[in-house]
Amino acid sequence: MKFWKLHGIGNDFVAIDGREDGIDPDNYGDYAKRACHRKFSVGADGLLVVKNSDVADVEMVYYNSDGSRAAMCGNGLRCFVKFVYDNSIVKKDEFDVYTLDGVKKVKLNLKDGEIETIRVNMGGGSFLAKDVPVDTSAEKFIEQKIDVLDREYTVTSMLMGVPHTVIFVDKLDMDEVQKYGAAIEKHPVFPQKTNVNFVQIVDDKNILVKTFERGCGYTFGCGTGMTASVVISNYLGKVGESVNVTSEGGSVKIDLEDGFAYMTGPAVKICEGNLEV
Repeated sequence: MKFWKLHGIGNDFVAIDGREDGIDPDNYGDYAKRACHRKFSVGADGLLVVKNSDVADVEMVYYNSDGSRAAMCGNGLRCFVKFVYDNSIVKKDEFDVYTLDGVKKVKLNLKDGEIETIRVNMGGGSFLAKDVPVDTSAEKFIEQKIDVLDREYTVTSMLMGVPHTVIFVDKLDMDEVQKYGAAIEKHPVFPQKTNVNFVQIVDDKNILVKTFERGCGYTFGCGTGMTASVVISNYLGKVGESVNVTSEGGSVKIDLEDGFAYMTGPAVKICEGNLEV
């Protein structure tokens, strides 16, 4: 099967055209685990599959590297858009992509016919605890304290396509992200687990983020996580409505407009080839 490998600020993906791939839809999870294994296959954080859609120009099916299906992936969506545009599956500079988190509107910023950046309407998200979900009697899980291993953390959670939890720190520390991010991801207060974002505020226009992703561990960048980090930071009065977000893999711009969050960032093709199904 033909594939592309792409990355969005270091968050990498295997992309395939699933419209006529002959794979049983129930087997994409197993295929993702095989294709995304970094020792025995191409290796990636997730699998992107193109499908036809009755409600949008195209559908994005996304699986994490552990084989679990996810409703949305921000960096993955930009890579998906590059894959379908460069392969002439959808040849427009503005179009709609169906995801399990609803229809996402995308706009391509082109120069001489080549994609420079992609702007995605990520939606408004939800702070309602039942939507995240969080096992709590509170309506919203904002600045709540939880015990994690030998520490107590103050956390805020929201649904930004997938569950996200934000923790503000004075300085990002990889050992803390790996150790406590893994524990928070599986904390019993999150019945469907959660993505964990450690956020360092630089100023009201710039933040640094490290994300421990649900289903694939630490990644160089997480689009939904970077978006959620800005939405939560803005909600708590820590940043403005236009913020540069930097992770280990690079930066994206998040703009909050009329109740929606817009993410603008790159998508880069790494290689292409053939995979055994």
